[in-house]
Amino acid sequence: MNKVWLITGASSGFGRAIAEAALADGDVVVGAARRPEALDDLVAAHPDQMEALRLDVADTAAAGDAVRDVVARHGRVDVLVNNAGRTHVGALEETGEDELRALFDVHVFGPAALTRAVLPSMRERRSGAIVQMSSMGGQMSFAGFSAYSGTKFALEGMSEGLADEVRDFGIKVVIVEPGSFRTGLFEAGNAGISADSGVYAKVGETRGMIAAGDGSQPGDPARAAAVIRAALAAEHTPLRLPLGADGVTAVLGHLDRVREEVETWEKQTRATAFDD
Repeated sequence: MNKVWLITGASSGFGRAIAEAALADGDVVVGAARRPEALDDLVAAHPDQMEALRLDVADTAAAGDAVRDVVARHGRVDVLVNNAGRTHVGALEETGEDELRALFDVHVFGPAALTRAVLPSMRERRSGAIVQMSSMGGQMSFAGFSAYSGTKFALEGMSEGLADEVRDFGIKVVIVEPGSFRTGLFEAGNAGISADSGVYAKVGETRGMIAAGDGSQPGDPARAAAVIRAALAAEHTPLRLPLGADGVTAVLGHLDRVREEVETWEKQTRATAFDD
């Protein structure tokens, strides 16, 4: 039976690539975007499979209505892809509270609201999948990405617990951790940039990397979409799915560094119990 997908941020990047792959496989796609007219070409090319839905994921009050509308028209949501997001660059000291809250709204509270909305029907059917689009920055961070990674760390922690909660109901959770992909995420209109204090040289280097990186990223979103679909179809779907050679290398290197630090201090840290 063909699946019903609800994909946020479906107008570009990973969201669009995943939508195109699902359509090619004969599935039904409801693409959610703040500007649904950006999906007009896909709707015109696949009028019986593709729908565009106006949704700002930061508007968490709208999540329930959006999911109820999809379920009313299609009977179910088989796969929720929480993809909508944006990058953000700035030192933590430079990042204002409003900026930080807005980023958490998009990357954490929005996905949480949509996830809560789809779970009752998935539990009832004992079937479904939730794809959380994180980043290699969901496992590590560096200068300039403290705020961005903070939201992705939160998304990953929430999703790891969620996976344990819903596994017995036949629901899969996949945390996708891409490296550098050609998605337009670094475009000037999409990248959030905090005011530059000029204090942090390393953050300045990150700003330069973002400004110069758009359009030259090595990762192909279409190939990423194929791997995500393969992971969902696998008998043993991974909880975490790093993508791209740079993403995989970065994640593995980070895990090695964490292990090294833990083992270096293991004797002292284990010896913290009461003597009795």
